[in-house]
Amino acid sequence: MDKECLFCRIIAGEIPTEFLFQSEDLVAFRDINPQAPVHILLVPRAHIPTLNDLDRDNAGVVAEMALAAKKLARAQGIWESGYRLVINVGKGGGQEIFHIHTHLLGGWG
Repeated sequence: MDKECLFCRIIAGEIPTEFLFQSEDLVAFRDINPQAPVHILLVPRAHIPTLNDLDRDNAGVVAEMALAAKKLARAQGIWESGYRLVINVGKGGGQEIFHIHTHLLGGWG
């Protein structure tokens, strides 16, 4: 855990939020600044700053995020209409919080 990281603090319960999904390796919750009718963040419990910091030992977390996103899309009613998964990498890629995460976006149509 990085004590300066917003997502680490949310995962630790220091900042309250409603988890829509939880597993041993991952949590999911609504984005506080949604860019779509459905905007959920999928965040690994392990602090990994960016996609560039993945290695063979922790790369499975990306698959876990994708599988959890699929479950959440069904639960949120956007499974059939479609959805986007976005991972921003680094400041130039639009990443604002340096703890790897996936945005699940949908609900437009």
